[in-house]
Amino acid sequence: MRKVIGIGETVLDIIFKNEQPIGAVPGGSVFNGIISLGRAGVNASFFSEAGNDRVGRQIIQFLKDNHVNADNVNVFPESKSPISLAFLNSENEAEYLFYKDHINYKPDFSYPEIHEDDIVMYGSFYAVNPAIRPQVLGFLEHARRKGAILYYDVNFRASHKNDVMKITPNLLENLEYADIVRGSQEDFRVLYNKEDPEKVYNAEISFYCKNFIYTQGRKPVVLRAIGDIQKSYPIIETDTVSTIGAGDNFNAGFIYGLMRYGITREALERGLPAPVWDSIIHCAQLFSANCCQSISNSISVEFGEQMKQQAEEQVSSLD
Repeated sequence: MRKVIGIGETVLDIIFKNEQPIGAVPGGSVFNGIISLGRAGVNASFFSEAGNDRVGRQIIQFLKDNHVNADNVNVFPESKSPISLAFLNSENEAEYLFYKDHINYKPDFSYPEIHEDDIVMYGSFYAVNPAIRPQVLGFLEHARRKGAILYYDVNFRASHKNDVMKITPNLLENLEYADIVRGSQEDFRVLYNKEDPEKVYNAEISFYCKNFIYTQGRKPVVLRAIGDIQKSYPIIETDTVSTIGAGDNFNAGFIYGLMRYGITREALERGLPAPVWDSIIHCAQLFSANCCQSISNSISVEFGEQMKQQAEEQVSSLD
């Protein structure tokens, strides 16, 4: 059975509206997407670390409660779990403050069993952090050797703008390993001071990876892919409660689509037909829109059950 393996940070997101806290949810960029995939019935595992505290225990239990394998979440005896403060503005878009216990650790990754066409999702500062680069790079190399599909979400926050020069070699390696790259308008504004998707793709991405998705908030999603495919997709309108996790769940829905439609790495390398891309992007947008309807950072349990049921019906119709 194919599986999805996420590698990234864990945090506790404390969410504010009008300067008052309105909720606290376990989170992290890849974490949010993995939770959604677990809720949608996908075989999912998560690799990370958590603090040796109440928050860390809550995060690990949250993974398990949402059907995600948490066996490879390392707990460091001397550490506290990271905290993120997310302040929602009038448009329900978030501005972040991060608080992390900066300890000198080197996580010990025991590589999971990875099979051909499993999917590895990686991204954000965790994927370029010099402190853990040898471990992350070794993980990506292992996954590539085993024939996995590598999905990279750039997700580079403005809070790390001063680190751009330092992490650029790691960023370029990540792009080179990736079979699919997704990035937002904000990411490329911070990294390259560019916002035009065509310029970003041609100047910064296409040399390393040909399959590229560019998201830009309420503006259309832009796709550039093998076979000279150039498409854009209007967003799905929804009543937005919070945009926290919108991009993370776009990733989850995209990967759900790869799994649901049986996309292999070989098929990606050949180039997917445009209608297949349409179906996959639609899944991504559905997940993202559902996430925006609450402050939970992930799709709802009910929506996950709907996706699971649809996938099962699709399999039944093929039997």
